[in-house]
Amino acid sequence: MSSTPITKETYLEWYKSMLLMRKFEEKAGQLYGQQKIRGFCHLYIGQEAVVAGTMSVINPEDSMITAYRDHAHALAKGISADACMAELFGKATGCSKGKGGSMHFFSKEHKFMGGHGIVGGQIPLGAGIAFAEKYLGTNNVNICYMGDGAVRQGAFNETLNMAMLWKLPVVFVCENNGYAMGTSVQRTTNMQDIYKMGLGFDMPSAPVDGMDVVAVHNAMDEAVQRARAGEGPTFLEIRTYRYKGHSMSDPAKYRTKDELEEYKGRDPLINVKHAILENKYADEAWFKEIEEGVKKEVEQSVKFAEESEYPDASEIYKDVYVQEDYPFIMD
Repeated sequence: MSSTPITKETYLEWYKSMLLMRKFEEKAGQLYGQQKIRGFCHLYIGQEAVVAGTMSVINPEDSMITAYRDHAHALAKGISADACMAELFGKATGCSKGKGGSMHFFSKEHKFMGGHGIVGGQIPLGAGIAFAEKYLGTNNVNICYMGDGAVRQGAFNETLNMAMLWKLPVVFVCENNGYAMGTSVQRTTNMQDIYKMGLGFDMPSAPVDGMDVVAVHNAMDEAVQRARAGEGPTFLEIRTYRYKGHSMSDPAKYRTKDELEEYKGRDPLINVKHAILENKYADEAWFKEIEEGVKKEVEQSVKFAEESEYPDASEIYKDVYVQEDYPFIMD
């Protein structure tokens, strides 16, 4: 069970943060349709409880790394909606200076170590960050997210083996939304309980209801406290669902409308709102105020992005290598 109490403030923060994630992603989808956002764009709508339940148990100095569905993670870690939206627009004021786009949000300041476009590429990087924290003697933990498709990469098994051997302070989280792009888990494996893959390394592993933010909070807290105590990594399969397609180009015809509506009936935002009202933590006036505030924050981020400048052409050679005068990037 969780050692981090769930209070009135926890519930109110969950609702505010998940609402921002939801409204930001809905706006991003609209802007993509208007061709103001180009390239790839993977929305997080439906999966908000996975990140919200993590944020209520970690510290600001704990790092986070994930794959290309990274907008909500970045917002949760404190990157402003302005910087996130500007990055989607490819503007110089974006969190990656307009050079990363949707899949490559990053902020050293906020310990958000990036969205990564290569499937499973972030898994060994997460362990590497945790290795650095242990080597430096900090009390920090890395949260390393991946999708259900990424666990089929060889690097996943190699990383879990080394992380367990070295007792690294990392929590591996498989956000199992049921589909690797358009391919269901049932079509990719005979063993559909993904969390059991961690048991082969004697790693503490468990399934978690990813539509229930309380369940995520409790499981993540136990895993984070284990890592801080020097007891090594945990592998959690957090079972969630995305309401939209894999990306904006995916019509999601591989699933039924009944399946989608079933999961929408378990919407984490609605459930948290019901809990807040049931416990009399807030009234409808509070919800209206929060919703208006989030709407303004998202609208302001769009205005900020549209008014920002694109990166100068001279920026193309910057931020590629740590060595600023690296001699082999230009003729």
